[in-house]
Amino acid sequence: MPPPADIVKVAIEWPGAFPKLMEIDQKKPLLAIIKEVCEGWSLANPETLALQNADSTNFYITEKNRNNIKNGSILRLITSAAQMALQLHERIQSSSMDIKLEALKDLANSSRDITFAQEFINLDGISLLTQMVESGTERYQKLQKIMKPCFGELLSFTLTAFVELMDHGIVSWDTFSLAFIKKIASFVCKSAMDTAVLQRSLAILESMVLNSQDLYQKVAQEITIGQLIPHLQGTDQDIQTYTIAVINALFLKAPEEKRQFDEDSVNILDCPLTEMAHILAQKQLRSIILSNVIRSNKPINDEMAHQLYVLQVLTFNLLEDRMMTKMDPQDQAQRDIIFELRRIAFDVECESNNSGSIEKRKSMYTRDYKKLGFINHVNPAVDFTQIPPGMLALDNMLYFARHHQDAYIRIVLENSSREDKHECPFGRSSIELTKMLCEILRVGELPSENCHDFHPMFYTHDRSFEEFFCICIQLLNKTWKEMRATSEDFNKVMQVVKEQITRALTIKPNSLDQFKSRLQNLSYTEILKLRQSERMNQEDFQSRPILELREKIQPEIMELIKQQRLNRLCEGTCFRKISSRRRQDKFWYCRLSPNHKVLHYGDLEESPQGEVAHESLQDKLPVADIKAVVTGKDCPHMKEKGALKQNKELLELAFSVLYESDEYLNFIAPDKHEYCVWTDGLNALLGKEMTSEFTRSDMDTLLNMEMKLRLLDLENIQIPEVPPPIPKEPSNYDFVYDCN
Repeated sequence: MPPPADIVKVAIEWPGAFPKLMEIDQKKPLLAIIKEVCEGWSLANPETLALQNADSTNFYITEKNRNNIKNGSILRLITSAAQMALQLHERIQSSSMDIKLEALKDLANSSRDITFAQEFINLDGISLLTQMVESGTERYQKLQKIMKPCFGELLSFTLTAFVELMDHGIVSWDTFSLAFIKKIASFVCKSAMDTAVLQRSLAILESMVLNSQDLYQKVAQEITIGQLIPHLQGTDQDIQTYTIAVINALFLKAPEEKRQFDEDSVNILDCPLTEMAHILAQKQLRSIILSNVIRSNKPINDEMAHQLYVLQVLTFNLLEDRMMTKMDPQDQAQRDIIFELRRIAFDVECESNNSGSIEKRKSMYTRDYKKLGFINHVNPAVDFTQIPPGMLALDNMLYFARHHQDAYIRIVLENSSREDKHECPFGRSSIELTKMLCEILRVGELPSENCHDFHPMFYTHDRSFEEFFCICIQLLNKTWKEMRATSEDFNKVMQVVKEQITRALTIKPNSLDQFKSRLQNLSYTEILKLRQSERMNQEDFQSRPILELREKIQPEIMELIKQQRLNRLCEGTCFRKISSRRRQDKFWYCRLSPNHKVLHYGDLEESPQGEVAHESLQDKLPVADIKAVVTGKDCPHMKEKGALKQNKELLELAFSVLYESDEYLNFIAPDKHEYCVWTDGLNALLGKEMTSEFTRSDMDTLLNMEMKLRLLDLENIQIPEVPPPIPKEPSNYDFVYDCN
């Protein structure tokens, strides 16, 4: 007979004694269990003791997490969190360096446990640590020369404990003094600093900036890009990652009108947006990242890839202002840019026609603007009033004309001299291409929390977007000629060009030249071959019998997809709690019971390897209590988080389960696939239609596969459009054999 579900068999350790094997009744209060354990070893004062996991986590067992105890677990009887916090609080103030160092080491390890962290914070432990950082370093300054390793360890463990305690979100970041911020910034700015101290200091600065606008202002006044760059030139990838994370945090939190980095003598707050490219080029941040990070011998880990992706997105977002700025047709300075495009393209004609009447010059301008491919030949400034791409398109055209002058003149002249209606309109093409490139690179959108999709080639040039445009506008002109397109085919050409660009980007070229070479291989003919190949792999039979068969099979396939979704919910998924610092992730797990009647969920200390058992998940939600499933902007946790609400990709992964009156269970899926699996599964449980894009994709894949399997015997046989006629009844049924 199996043991009751509430009884768990465990081993309990106590220093100097043999481990005790015992059964724990989960219905009993935890204090009663501890008393029972203490009686077995004749230990006094059970209220000062607690149970702790004897695994690598060393987390305290509490009433909240006791359901995580599994059969066969090894526990440890140890000083309670409150007593431990009190002891460490006293020991870290010891005058003995050895005692202080050992205490700080224990504090750094224990602070990962939220139970201990809460007790230590209740003793005003955070304030004590900040005071030690502010004043303690001076106190031991004289000892630093003779005890440098000890001093580095002392400071490292102090900062580690501080980071771990703050990651629990119990204390607000706004409570810290300017002196503490200056001290942390000084550790980052020093040329020679202990690696562990530097790493913790960078992590603290990142968290300060991301969690408080007021602290952003203070941190931005204390550090400069020039002081951060040396950390990128080292070989420690963790330090490089934290350094780029700080740069990204400062960049992300900067006000729109001041979203600009500084030079050595100017702080971040004083730099106007228009100087961004100049400062980055002057400080050679891009080239330093390229040579010391991207092209280093070490493989790039996921966290570094994410930070490079964030920096790429934020850099491209500097283009948003120009992308959303309409051209003022009356602004002479802006009109002069169009005149410059005309002058470069038709230099000889302009010089030979400088004289003449106003009407003659207007007629000449109109003719030239038509050759340049503008929609409005009389006043091409009107073409740039559409946003996006606004003035960004004109900036790209001018860059192309000045920096790739031969290619620019060749494209304009060879199209303006054609008389067969196959000319490619350079102006219109440039405007639409700029808009397309902004869509591909998602200019103006906040970076995703989970994406690692950075492109090395964008770190190879200070004007990477403009160079990207120059390559693509030449591709567009080439594709236009290959398609022998006319103005009526404009949208078709743009679709082909978009496909060429996105296919080339999927291989992540290491340089713009590699990207250009890849595009050379993706000619219009090659695109047609790829499309034909993909179309053959997804054959769509249109004859009536085939359509009828598809319609008959479809409910079976939908039921199969439904069962797969529910099975996936039964396996469960680990969800990440959104926090400001990605490297200290908090997790929770949710899964459906095998009978499809209950959702089990609960917090986890770390990402699990494989499934998590139902018994270890503390909370339950009966499926019968679920009233609705909401997604995106309708989710309560998206309405609450102002900064996250703007993140389009995060919104696409958010969903919530409504139960009772106004209670919600909020989710943010790890990726789009899990989002579709869970929203489909929950809708299936509620008897609603599964409408996700993955359901449509699975339906097409499975339906086509099933159709091909059923039609294997009909290969090379012509299927008639109408069913064959039913023959007349036979005159007799003598041929029927009766088995009876």
